[in-house]
Amino acid sequence: MRTPWTTRAAQELLSLVVTLVFLMPLVWMLLAAFKGRKAVYTGPLLPETWVWQNFVEAWNSAPFGQYLLNSLLIASLTTILVVITSALAAFAFARLNFPGKPVLFLFALGTLMIPGDALLIPNFITIREFGWINSYQALIAPFAASAFGVFLLRQAFLRTPAELEEAARLDGATALQYLCYVLLPVNGATVSALGVLTFLGSWNALVWPLVATNRDEFRTVQVGLASFSNLEGSNLPLVMAATVIVIAPVLIVYALAQKWFIESAAASGLKG
Repeated sequence: MRTPWTTRAAQELLSLVVTLVFLMPLVWMLLAAFKGRKAVYTGPLLPETWVWQNFVEAWNSAPFGQYLLNSLLIASLTTILVVITSALAAFAFARLNFPGKPVLFLFALGTLMIPGDALLIPNFITIREFGWINSYQALIAPFAASAFGVFLLRQAFLRTPAELEEAARLDGATALQYLCYVLLPVNGATVSALGVLTFLGSWNALVWPLVATNRDEFRTVQVGLASFSNLEGSNLPLVMAATVIVIAPVLIVYALAQKWFIESAAASGLKG
């Protein structure tokens, strides 16, 4: 049965309205970044004079290049480690039999109920004892494993037909080979979704990098932006220009991989 055109039109209109609601803050931020200090409060929405100098001044006012490189390195390594540890643990929980497996899996899921803020002090004490204050290890190691990732991949592995494993075993594949060459490629959409979500979560992290570092050479882009905003808070166009610099890499990556990301999220059953 075909959907009436009025229903389709209403759905399209609603989608357009929701899209505009979410886009307006981004559009205003982008336009404000090109305005002067007075025009941002009293001028029209579109800048009468496009002040490109705001971006140059914002870039030169803080080491955003170092911040961006730090965030890229930390987010990339964290994503790789989370995917590896989640895949190994999920394979064990989904395909292997060992004593106490249900209890251990419930214990892993139970960690999801612990607020992240409650772990700040224990994690800080741990990295301080290791001598990791102001280091990349402090920003990566505490997040190298994810209970959510284990749960997500375990569910995907359980949905994978057991016949694939039997065929791989007949061909002489080991458990690790089956995981790497069969199970992960078959569930590539779910793995990709986990990777994207982990990368964005690490890129947007603020509290932990602020606690674990106090030197610019190790600070991430979110901490740098927060510090810059505190220093230049009265100069709103400059702050907006810095914000555009910070979010531009993520927006570019998402724009280039939009179709792939949507397919990954849909296949894995995630909703944003």
